[in-house]
Amino acid sequence: MLDDLRSSIDFSFSEEEEPTPPSTRRRRRRGQFLGMTAAQRFVLSLLLFLMTVVLGMLCLVVTGRMMLF
Repeated sequence: MLDDLRSSIDFSFSEEEEPTPPSTRRRRRRGQFLGMTAAQRFVLSLLLFLMTVVLGMLCLVVTGRMMLF
């Protein structure tokens, strides 16, 4: 019984797992963020800025802090 136990322990240590090769990670291209080019990012940021300005002006008009005419 103990011989079987010793052989089973030796058996598990003798078969070491082979080291896996390091995975090749794909590098992102430097010029893109979220899959967009520089021009597309600029247009998106410009639209976001304009939406912020329009919503801010709308809030000022609604609260009465600014008059249209």
